[in-house]
Amino acid sequence: MLAGLLPAISSDLDVDLGAAGLLTSAFAVGMALGAPLMAAVARRWPARPALLSCLLGFAISHVIAALATDFALLLATRILGAIANAGFLAIALSTATTLVPANLTGRAISILLAGTSAAMIAGVPAGTLLGSHLGWRSVFWVIAGLCLPAVLGVLSAVPRSQTPRTPRTPS
Repeated sequence: MLAGLLPAISSDLDVDLGAAGLLTSAFAVGMALGAPLMAAVARRWPARPALLSCLLGFAISHVIAALATDFALLLATRILGAIANAGFLAIALSTATTLVPANLTGRAISILLAGTSAAMIAGVPAGTLLGSHLGWRSVFWVIAGLCLPAVLGVLSAVPRSQTPRTPRTPS
């Protein structure tokens, strides 16, 4: 969602456009490092609190990003948000396989990844449209707010005692 916001962020935080582009790289690095790190750390946690913690971290990083008046702080929120996002995805993929019968494991994973793909595809144009009308900070507020339905989904779908490390393998 960030690509269309970079000129406004660059202008508002008084950094050149190339430096603002590092925000995208920071998110990518956070995802690459965060997925294995968070999967290793959270595998001992029950899935529900692990997923909720990742969602909370993701939401908080976006709230701080919306309030950031300093480029370094915004850059840090991108890394932390990506780590939370990677953790959520790693745990959600593992958890999804435990919530359905073995013959539906592939479907559960594909639905989860389809949602992630749709968010990536829609994120840039939607973020650019929203940011052009309400300012770049509004996009971060909206993303933080979108964590609420995700929290409700986790609370309704993931049992309290569900652990992320017990996936079923298809027969």
